[in-house]
Amino acid sequence: MQHRWGYQLSVLRGALDRLDALHAQWLRNRDSLPVDARSGTPVFDGALAEHHAECWSHLDDWATHGQAIRDIHTAARYAPSPVTSPPTATTSLSTASSRTR
Repeated sequence: MQHRWGYQLSVLRGALDRLDALHAQWLRNRDSLPVDARSGTPVFDGALAEHHAECWSHLDDWATHGQAIRDIHTAARYAPSPVTSPPTATTSLSTASSRTR
């Protein structure tokens, strides 16, 4: 396990939480726009640009630290399991002989 993973996961979780909050805020803002504000109109596009600007640093956190998730996944796939050990020849033989009795 890498010591930086805890920090990176914390940064990613915080960024995700903030992106979720910003998305909810965008939905409220979008719903409060005038009825004729659609994509391509200055009012809509300005509000959307502001939303994107607010999200940028949190997306940058994901770009910077997101690789940690893949690193953790790879490490977990190749790490020996502490719960079970691979079967040995003597274990297999003793199990087989106890079944025949």
